Amino acid sequence: MSGRFAKGTSGNPAGRPRKAPVAPQPSAFDIIIDRTLTVTQGGHTREITVDEALQQKTYHDAIAGSRMAQREVMKMIEKREKARAAKAPPRTSVRRGMAPPDPGNADAALLLLDVTRITEDGLQRTRLTSWIVEAALDRRRGGWTSKQLDDARRDTLAPHEVRWPPAITE
Repeated sequence: MSGRFAKGTSGNPAGRPRKAPVAPQPSAFDIIIDRTLTVTQGGHTREITVDEALQQKTYHDAIAGSRMAQREVMKMIEKREKARAAKAPPRTSVRRGMAPPDPGNADAALLLLDVTRITEDGLQRTRLTSWIVEAALDRRRGGWTSKQLDDARRDTLAPHEVRWPPAITE
């Protein structure tokens, strides 16, 4: 049986023509965010981007008490801290003449993370750092008893640096 095309040979050897690549179009958001605004702050006129204006508005709303704005500001801070940490040289907590702490040990891991520090009073006691105590105090919404606050003060390295909440009546 003879046909128009030889057996095993395509009738369209070049194949379907390819579509021309389409350059990505900027979104409406990209167009708006790249614009600049002229603002007057403290009697001085300056140009800022829409992105910067939105950030400033979010900061003002967060200070005014907006929970959503506060969450957004926290996200901005976390993003900034991650970027700074990526650029910064790694911190080492190894002291001269001492072996590096073992990360498999829970106490050593807390030291590495700067959650605790060893006191310099010669007794080698481990105490909580101020920032971790404040973070713990902020998380609890039910309040703290005076005994709980006293225990936390006793175990804090620098209790004078912590913003202590008022104790609830027991």
